Amino acid sequence: MEIQNIKADHFTFATVLSGCSVLGDVEHGKKLHTQIIKIGLDSDGWVGNTLADMYAKCSTVVDDGLKVFDKMLDRNVVSWTEMIAGCLQHGHGKEALHLFEQMQLAGVRPNKFTLATVFGACASVSSLEMGKRIHAHKIKLGIEEDVFVENALVDMYAKCGSMVDAGKVFNKMPEKTVISWTAMIAGYAHHGFGKKAIELFEQMQLTGLKPTDITFICVLYACSHAGLVDEGRQYFNSMCQDHDIVPRLEHYTCMVDLYGRAGHLEEAENIIEKMTFKPNAVVWQTLLGACRVHGNMEIGKHAAERILDLKPHDSASYVLLSNIYAAADRWDDVEKVRKRMKETQVKKEPGCSWIEVKNRMHVFFSKDRTHPQTSRIYAKLEELTGQMMEAGYVPNTKFVLHDLPEDQKEDHLFHHSERLAIAFGLICTPPHTPLRIMKNLRVCGDCHDAIKFISTIVGREIVVRDANRFHHFNDGLCSCGGYW
Repeated sequence: MEIQNIKADHFTFATVLSGCSVLGDVEHGKKLHTQIIKIGLDSDGWVGNTLADMYAKCSTVVDDGLKVFDKMLDRNVVSWTEMIAGCLQHGHGKEALHLFEQMQLAGVRPNKFTLATVFGACASVSSLEMGKRIHAHKIKLGIEEDVFVENALVDMYAKCGSMVDAGKVFNKMPEKTVISWTAMIAGYAHHGFGKKAIELFEQMQLTGLKPTDITFICVLYACSHAGLVDEGRQYFNSMCQDHDIVPRLEHYTCMVDLYGRAGHLEEAENIIEKMTFKPNAVVWQTLLGACRVHGNMEIGKHAAERILDLKPHDSASYVLLSNIYAAADRWDDVEKVRKRMKETQVKKEPGCSWIEVKNRMHVFFSKDRTHPQTSRIYAKLEELTGQMMEAGYVPNTKFVLHDLPEDQKEDHLFHHSERLAIAFGLICTPPHTPLRIMKNLRVCGDCHDAIKFISTIVGREIVVRDANRFHHFNDGLCSCGGYW
């Protein structure tokens, strides 16, 4: 077209930019952007929308998309939604929510695609308060119920720790697709309610809907986190034989997790060795995590070696292997692992916990003293620790994976990030309201026991989401039943 000197118009540029978005070809998109500016089409609404969309969808250049978006004179609901989706797609959930707030201030009415995207953003940053506000805003606007939006709403509530709210939305849905059922099954699975997940799966089949491969991943995950080994094996076989679904790597990973959590480590390893796929780092990490729980150094070392062959700079694998050695008091081997980490310049991801209070996230690290209310937090923690001791709590120092004197190990446990977040939540929220804590790593085993005591002492439900699942603590018990 250029060779024949045919002049491109706004339709042409919009079409070609859409092609760049699909292909992820940002370099070609930038060249087109230059041409658009030269001929003065950058103020055209349609071209501006597709240009912003191209930048938003092409990785690492979200900021470029925002610059284009900020210069647009005519920003409609499509423009706003594309930019919000672009931010979310590249892991910028907070920025996505900030854009939505700007959209509201601009007086632009959201559509169903906007709402579904924004609920996804709330889920990505675990902002239950924001999710509830936007849900209320949706009702106030009188936006017609749509299964696409309701599915996103169920998913948001589940991922933000409120299965009660997820269930309310699900039960009111006039139309449920397989995605609706799968979202709810996934929610129960991640919250440790394995039997509820299975019951829901059986109900879904009675409606005549056929489960997808994703549905089975959720069911197998539910079985693995609830210790339902026989049921998990049956569902895996049924998926292959009754539903003609060819197992994916994710299904095999769930089976490795199922057997590994139950302590059947050799069976778990056999699945990896015999499956038709080339094992990736995730499946070996699943086995390594199980070896950490059950203290199997031989299989754990083998799994760690396989992971480091695939991902030489994977900090989590070094840490898990080091923890296996530390739990067995093999401090020389711990030192060797840490020395190798230094030599390869691998840094451990620091553990942190956070809690949302009045629409603001408060983040804590172990022994953290940077929060403005540090003195009140530590005073509350000291009070709780005394009450826990009186109730029979005994610190389990085997979870301190450092060669320290016993009293220092106890002090280390008492100031883990999840406990600091809980103490802050207790002094800053009304009595008897649930606390929802998020953690980027697996919750400490001793903290798991401590939170049971705390839930009884303070008379509150405490929901903790760690890297693997949700734990619901109530009256001294946890929803995981000690199986996690």
